[in-house]
Amino acid sequence: MKSPATVLPDAMQSIQALYKATFVSGLPRQTLELVHLRASQINGCSACVDSGARSAKKAGESDERLWAVAAWRETTYFTDAERAALALAEAATRLADRPDPVPDEIWDEAADHYDESQLAALILMIAVTNLFNRLNATTRQVAGGTWG
Repeated sequence: MKSPATVLPDAMQSIQALYKATFVSGLPRQTLELVHLRASQINGCSACVDSGARSAKKAGESDERLWAVAAWRETTYFTDAERAALALAEAATRLADRPDPVPDEIWDEAADHYDESQLAALILMIAVTNLFNRLNATTRQVAGGTWG
């Protein structure tokens, strides 16, 4: 099946509007791209991992950082702010993995680095990414395929 977001055109328009809204918060585009890539890796969405890595590269990401994002805790490539965003992305993507899905420690660290508008953008990017991941995984969209 095609992606449900393309079967129902109003759906894609609405999703794209949410996605675009994340980029006007003042949050660095590279941070948003890293968050998208990490959530997509967790969810095993090949289409989003592929497109996310390509988009991050266009936004100026280095190959080293793209290769290391899955193991961001064990590298020196990421800033403290980026680490906070990646931790938030992981927690919000893995909601069922613990009784307190987004512990205060993770939230507080993100809030130390980002203002309310930037936090809103992070949360929306994580949510939109998870939505796309679920659409793609359910309908078996693959990297390199014709999306839709």
